[in-house]
Amino acid sequence: MNRAEVLRYTAFSRDPEGGNPAGVVLDAAGLDEGAMLEIAAGLGYSETAFLTDPPEGLGGLPGRAFTVRYFSPKAEVPFCGHATVATAVALGERIGAGELLFATRAGTVPVSVTAEGGGGGFRAVLTSVEPHVEEVGPADLAEALAALAWPEADLDPAFPPRIAYAGARHLVLGAATRARLADLAYDFARLEALMRRLDLTTVQLVYREAPTVFHVRDPFPVGGAVEDPATGAAAAAFGAYARELGLVPADAVLTLHQGEDMGRPGELTVELRAGDPRVRVGGEGVRIA
Repeated sequence: MNRAEVLRYTAFSRDPEGGNPAGVVLDAAGLDEGAMLEIAAGLGYSETAFLTDPPEGLGGLPGRAFTVRYFSPKAEVPFCGHATVATAVALGERIGAGELLFATRAGTVPVSVTAEGGGGGFRAVLTSVEPHVEEVGPADLAEALAALAWPEADLDPAFPPRIAYAGARHLVLGAATRARLADLAYDFARLEALMRRLDLTTVQLVYREAPTVFHVRDPFPVGGAVEDPATGAAAAAFGAYARELGLVPADAVLTLHQGEDMGRPGELTVELRAGDPRVRVGGEGVRIA
């Protein structure tokens, strides 16, 4: 464990002070689950990604396919979007732009890495596993609102509450106003208990500024954090949710602003393609010195 090089990157921002920081271990061979969890807990970021050799038969280009595992400071999670982007940017700096293929617990995730401008920066776009959206029970919704201290009148009726999945499960709730979204003070233990019972990774709180522009926040008590600054997996789940409920066209590019209320602004791009159920989530990333 002491020989594992732990890199620090932020995803969904070109500013090290913005976006969502993640740990990246490009060579995790020899690390067991306990060591990975210890590294993630010591780093303290919402997730750290650990790379090992790809499973047999994964495919992908030689030297550009990997197994990836993600750990929060408290537990392993099946998929993490921002750590995927951070990892892809780290690989882009070392092996160049191009196509990557990641084997995750949630499924196979292709990632495209492109060079941005002449400054040596990189942008990564991940393609989610096939998503799905399901109803949330009235009692569970009432418990979520009680934990958040949100009156039901503060919900946007255009955004029916749903649980959406694109590698991890997220409860999507629409805020009627930007002020409602900005005022986040919740019962940590109560929301965590509900999320564990429903197997949720975050609660995706959304405010619509324009037809394809949204502001989002993601409480993350199950990961040991009050809030996640920029959440790629939740962005993918939200894209699937918005398409299924007819809130956006089948072909659409959405912009999600996250982290502004935490002082870590980031920007996530969500692309939907007609005829392809998967969701593409992209953003820039940069190493944290």
